[in-house]
Amino acid sequence: MRNYKAKVVEPVRLPDADERRAALEAAGYNVFGLDAEDVYVDLLTDSGTGAMSHDQWAALHRGDESYAGSRSFERFRDAVEAVMGFERVVPTHQGRGAENVLFGALLDDGDVVPNNTHFDTTRAHVANQGAEPADCPLSVGLDPDADHPFKGNMNLDRLRSVVDEAGAENVPVILLTITNNSMAGQPVSVENTRRVAAFADEIDATFVIDACRFAENAAFVGAREDEFADAEIADIAREQLSYADAVTMSGKKDALTNVGGFVACRDEGLFERCKERAILYEGFPTYGGLAGRDLEAMAVGLREAVQRRYVTDRLEGVAELGRRLVAAGVPVYQPFGGHAVYVDAGRFLPQIDDEAFPGQALVCECYLEGAVRGVELGSFAFPGTDRPELVRLALPRRTYGLEHLEHVADTVAAVYDRREAVPGMELTSEPATPELRHFSASLSPRGPLGAAD
Repeated sequence: MRNYKAKVVEPVRLPDADERRAALEAAGYNVFGLDAEDVYVDLLTDSGTGAMSHDQWAALHRGDESYAGSRSFERFRDAVEAVMGFERVVPTHQGRGAENVLFGALLDDGDVVPNNTHFDTTRAHVANQGAEPADCPLSVGLDPDADHPFKGNMNLDRLRSVVDEAGAENVPVILLTITNNSMAGQPVSVENTRRVAAFADEIDATFVIDACRFAENAAFVGAREDEFADAEIADIAREQLSYADAVTMSGKKDALTNVGGFVACRDEGLFERCKERAILYEGFPTYGGLAGRDLEAMAVGLREAVQRRYVTDRLEGVAELGRRLVAAGVPVYQPFGGHAVYVDAGRFLPQIDDEAFPGQALVCECYLEGAVRGVELGSFAFPGTDRPELVRLALPRRTYGLEHLEHVADTVAAVYDRREAVPGMELTSEPATPELRHFSASLSPRGPLGAAD
């Protein structure tokens, strides 16, 4: 049962079939090129697309816009310390700004950076520093049907192998992403976090957690890890983050804001280096490219994110969409993730080879069918990596209701009913940076899309 009500509404419309077809063609069959007004239910991302609470909107009005040392920064810093356990924090305009600040302070040419699984901008920022990203997922995580409570965990054996091959002196950083976005939003256990932290200490590497969905991860820990069965979400989150030397955070996820992020760290020297880079790339370290009012909203959102009533409602909304898709026979990654349902495009469209991007074909068909925008996270988004062919349907926080979920499920089910007629795709142009291909590349279909129109 939803535990909040709407105070402000935004009108939306469902474009007709001809409008959808024209919009998709004009976008180069890449849904990142669609205008928002051409989309009915937008599940492209959960990043910055959610609805803020009335307490957050109220906090905007006390924003202190001082360039240095604002009261808003003090309240934001206090919230990071109270919720996440870090005293030293540098705000940034969003999560990728935090990655740029931190990785620029830690990485050099030739370094190797293991992660349970790198997401797109994380991979790109590692590569941009001349370092090599190395994925260390559990093998069970690559199986969409496998039953495992923490399919997002770091593969410790693979981690040791990567370090042995590279040499510990060339691995200055170990990353852990919670939840594991590239692995279908699957959670990471506290026990796995402890073991990764211990290994990082063993090789004298800085242990960094990408904490953008830390509250959702903590809720899964409470439900699935026996040690934390009776613990509060807030306590679980602080425990898991206590093992990190530093965190990067997109405030646009579990800080429940439309903009913002930060780096937080324990080491004074690293903190000073991050502040210097923040001045170059983000702004003075007490505003970090944000208005004071945005810092206020993020401070409130961090505290709301670890409230059980919020996070329980959040996970249940995602699970409800997943259950509806399963009931329609649609192959999805299970267990359901914390922020999205991932459709198994490889099984959905078995007639399409990976080189013809079955996930991107499915994304285009879902848009044509019902103006639903998802995102491909397979061979198109992650060229040269061994990952399942997935389509992510990411739910914005506190935004869509049951009617929208019904529409999404009906849309995907309708495409599934005519799946044998769906053609593959081919690239017509792509950017020079392969890690960012899916944001701006253009494609064309190998046959008629929307065959049931």
